[in-house]
Amino acid sequence: MTVRDVLQIGHPTLMTPAEPVDPARITGPEVQGWITDLIDTMRDRNGAGIAANQIGIPYRLFVAEVTSNPRYPYKPPIPLTVVINPVITFLSDQTFTNNEGCLSVPNLRGDVERHLEIRLTGYDRHGTPFEREIRGYSAATFQHEADHLDGVLFPHRVGDPRTFCSWEVFAQFRQADFAQRVRTLVGEWGC
Repeated sequence: MTVRDVLQIGHPTLMTPAEPVDPARITGPEVQGWITDLIDTMRDRNGAGIAANQIGIPYRLFVAEVTSNPRYPYKPPIPLTVVINPVITFLSDQTFTNNEGCLSVPNLRGDVERHLEIRLTGYDRHGTPFEREIRGYSAATFQHEADHLDGVLFPHRVGDPRTFCSWEVFAQFRQADFAQRVRTLVGEWGC
């Protein structure tokens, strides 16, 4: 198990768009090692996802997974998903307000508008191209991680700075209402 340090907001690697991964390299030991390090680091930090540039790898790949995550008890499950060279297409203009946090932005949360219906294309861990439609609350996780690869962190997308709060304040004053909104959204969309 290799748990890497997570770079913090303002680090040049986080602020620079990541480079595409050569598909011919995906099954090689270097890229496979990056994937393993991403999974180990995400799980160690109780993240719902993590992008390669968050651990200092300036290439376009991320992983996402939600099981019983203590940081995000309201998130619906997402099976372990490896996405290399992701492209997201919005399938509708319908959005929702998501309250987000990030491993690279410790102890800060804020409201971000995210699309409810996306198409995600890329390569999986085995170098196989895939296309997947993701709807509902889970779509936000994939948009958040793909943003990282473009040098965009969630604070850059917060429309109203008055929504910024610490994790403690969120848990005390906002999480119950937000979790109910998520349950309603999951009930409508199934994820």
